[in-house]
Amino acid sequence: MARYDKGHRDTTRRHILEIASAQFRESGIAAVGLAGIMSEAGLTNGAFYTHFESKEDLVRAVLLDALERREQRHKDNLDNSVALETTIRDYLSPRHRDRAGTGCPTAALVSEIARHPKATRDAFTGKMSDIIALMAAQIPEGSREQRRRKAMTVYATMVGALQLSRAVSDRQLSEEILENAVEAALALVGGR
Repeated sequence: MARYDKGHRDTTRRHILEIASAQFRESGIAAVGLAGIMSEAGLTNGAFYTHFESKEDLVRAVLLDALERREQRHKDNLDNSVALETTIRDYLSPRHRDRAGTGCPTAALVSEIARHPKATRDAFTGKMSDIIALMAAQIPEGSREQRRRKAMTVYATMVGALQLSRAVSDRQLSEEILENAVEAALALVGGR
């Protein structure tokens, strides 16, 4: 039996997560099979079970990893006094719209997550709540509860608008959806 360098298992797991994350976001969870993930990773199907118990275990791991990265971006923005307006404009940009495979996992996967087991939805719920709290901390005015409600509405607006902008076949309409959502979100947080 071949011996691997220390950290090989973690590196391989990270590689599988990255490939699965991109495939899930691009094609949807239901449309992506383990064989395709493992093939792109250059690994055998059997190697999958060294790292994950099931596809659902992988889905949860992908969600947690991707949402933790997005949460870290929000923390960095807060720590560096980056205005929420910048986050909103970046999120609702044509660049983000056109890069589903590396973009927000919520916008790419939320409709599917709703049909997954409670443990997966719980993992998603926790991270989504953390992101909303970080966005609320960037809203300058209002009570804690008012800022939380605004952040929740802004987040929902951003996710829904991004999904719609990706779904329509009319490029001009897609651009309008993004632009109008930016204006609505900024008006809600007092940025316009």
